Amino acid sequence: MSKKLGIIAVLLIIAGAVFGGLFGKLPVKSSADTALTPEKIVADYREALNVIDNDYVGPIDHEKVTESSIQSMLFTLDPHSSFFTRDEFRKLYEDQSSQFYGIGVSILRHRDAVYIQSVIPNTPADKAGLRYGDKFLEIEGKNATEYSSAEVSKNVRGMRGTPVNIKIGRAGSDKPLNFTIVRGGVPLPSIRNYFMLKNGVGYVGFTGGFQETSADELDHAIADLKEQGMQSLILDLRGNPGGLLPQAIEVVSRFVPSNQTVVSVKGHSRYAKSQELRTVSGNIQNFPLVVMIDGGSASASEIVAGAIQDYGRGLIVGSDSFGKGLVQRVFPLPNGTGLTLTTARYYTPFGRSLQRDYSSGSIYDYYTHQTGDEDGATPTTDAKPKPAGSPVTTAGGRVFYGGRGIEPDVKVPALTFTPLRFRIREATFFFVRQLIAGQIKGFENYKIDRQNYKQTVQPSDFQINDKLFEAFRAFTIKDKESGLTAENINSQSDYAKSRLREELATANNSSEAGQQVFIETDPQVLRAIEAIPDAKKLLGSIMANK
Repeated sequence: MSKKLGIIAVLLIIAGAVFGGLFGKLPVKSSADTALTPEKIVADYREALNVIDNDYVGPIDHEKVTESSIQSMLFTLDPHSSFFTRDEFRKLYEDQSSQFYGIGVSILRHRDAVYIQSVIPNTPADKAGLRYGDKFLEIEGKNATEYSSAEVSKNVRGMRGTPVNIKIGRAGSDKPLNFTIVRGGVPLPSIRNYFMLKNGVGYVGFTGGFQETSADELDHAIADLKEQGMQSLILDLRGNPGGLLPQAIEVVSRFVPSNQTVVSVKGHSRYAKSQELRTVSGNIQNFPLVVMIDGGSASASEIVAGAIQDYGRGLIVGSDSFGKGLVQRVFPLPNGTGLTLTTARYYTPFGRSLQRDYSSGSIYDYYTHQTGDEDGATPTTDAKPKPAGSPVTTAGGRVFYGGRGIEPDVKVPALTFTPLRFRIREATFFFVRQLIAGQIKGFENYKIDRQNYKQTVQPSDFQINDKLFEAFRAFTIKDKESGLTAENINSQSDYAKSRLREELATANNSSEAGQQVFIETDPQVLRAIEAIPDAKKLLGSIMANK
């Protein structure tokens, strides 16, 4: 981005901010010449750049200077008004279109590198022969062993039809393997998996954000589960960061009758006039409903949970949601960059503000306030007390308060991930990586060439017998980098066996199958199943009042 282009971008933002009254007042001097104007702000910015150009001791990256200037300015407004570089802006649109261009793998950083957890069927990676457990050594000739998962993802993504050169380390192979893979379309669905639980309970993992295909995906999942005998539904919105508002309206419309308010949007700009968005007519699903949320559930997912809770259509189970009730509009800027600017606020049907307070504290404090760790655990204490907000009585007679996201009807802490359990989780991956490569003596029959892409597992699949568990324990103790002893493993034997089964399901089938195994012992899901009878009573009350 040139200096001139950067100044234009800053002018576009500052002019709107100044005339919109977002900057507040500066000290007023006696001379009219000192009045704040966009031209004077840009002149100051230009002069600052000139000083930097003329007197700074080292080389200057004008693109980074301009980007950081815009981002810092937006962060003074609120935590969700953000600047996007060219790559970030492209990814924003990819995420909303339910597809991006890359190679098609699910990846995870382990102790010494990023590894492939699963390959997406019919993608370039699948056709090239990449496998579970493959280790990223190099990407385009650069050492990738120190990359984070995000850095690997960034480097393998790119324009459709362009090649990317990758060097892989594979268990059972004496030498690294080189691949040249032509990037192609990779699906990015909202619903990552769905399956039947016990007692006629269907589970839908709606964790991939709200995108253009979200409502259609939900219709397909529900229809399939009904054929399998579903009598009640758990809709899992944990970790769902939100997305397209119209899709959230469509999802609520599957459970709440038409012409009912889903969310109120209150704003003053020409892009966000105050309005009530209502459910649309369609096929209403009349079965007991439990919606799961946690600290990673934000924006559109909170709109869905809030509407279901306000109308008493279902029970909300889990931990407090993130609390994002600010509405952003996307503004493209020159040279392929862009920004999102907050233009309004969201409120539930009965008037609760979804937005958590951000008036004090840093951006870091705001984003770590309730999100928990990477496994979805919720912190035991909050950095600051939650604002009381205004009390709102829902259709079910419960009282909740605005300004704090969505509070569950039934609060359940997530599974606790201790440092010991983290080490065991790592150990199960490295063991299964060798196991499915035929490298564990006496267990060569576990060797596979590729995943079969099944998304579900049966109760009898991948059971961990004593002999296999002993092989895991011996392998792990011998692996000094694991930092584990026999006593460590024995103290967490049930957890280790569950993790081994999850890893085997992933390696043989898919990430979705592995997730199903994890969910079978997830305390929040188990409590959601227990809440089904209460959800049935709520539905009965609604039907009786029709």
